[in-house]
Amino acid sequence: MAKPDQNQVLRQLPIAVGILAGLLLMANRLLTPALTDSQARSDALGVILSALLILTGLLWQRVQPKPPDAVQLVGEEGFELAPDLPDPIKTELAWASHLLLTNTVTRSVVVWYDGRVLLRRGILGPQAEVKPGAIVQRVLKTQNPVYLVALKLYPGRVEFDYLPENTQGVICQPLGSRGVMILAANAPRSYTQQDETWIAGLADKLDNTLQEMLSLTSES
Repeated sequence: MAKPDQNQVLRQLPIAVGILAGLLLMANRLLTPALTDSQARSDALGVILSALLILTGLLWQRVQPKPPDAVQLVGEEGFELAPDLPDPIKTELAWASHLLLTNTVTRSVVVWYDGRVLLRRGILGPQAEVKPGAIVQRVLKTQNPVYLVALKLYPGRVEFDYLPENTQGVICQPLGSRGVMILAANAPRSYTQQDETWIAGLADKLDNTLQEMLSLTSES
């Protein structure tokens, strides 16, 4: 379901008032049998003010654009962790995913690391298994994030069958060269540059924890 735009009425109010004022001025002019000089000047001023109101409304439409429509992602809400993970890693994954789901437009989080899924949280997709496709493979190879601002426009969207089917936007954030954090949003073009920077910092911290803890586990 699309989220209503609470500012839509305010953005359209100057346009509506300008049009209404212009129509009233025209009606008054047509119904007046004899115009005086003062009335003609008043009508001219009213037309100018009405035009300014309409122009202001049009400018507001550009300066304050309508936010992208959000949808209700298809799927059940859940929280899945790989059962054999050490408790500190489970805590770190739970903390990081909670921050993402509560502080960004992210509605689904998948963490894939060392060839397996460590976490799925939020609205879960139909597939639990992650098979890295061309986009995720490129992220792993280059260690640079990829932001698909409107997923439906990309042919490569078919590789994200482990996300809700109506996912609107996706960020693939590398966790070093060994993993990737995949975030699904319910609205296109909804992540800001500040969001992307913050997500990158969170991913670096998570990757550092995973490397340290999994190395200790393998040594023991």
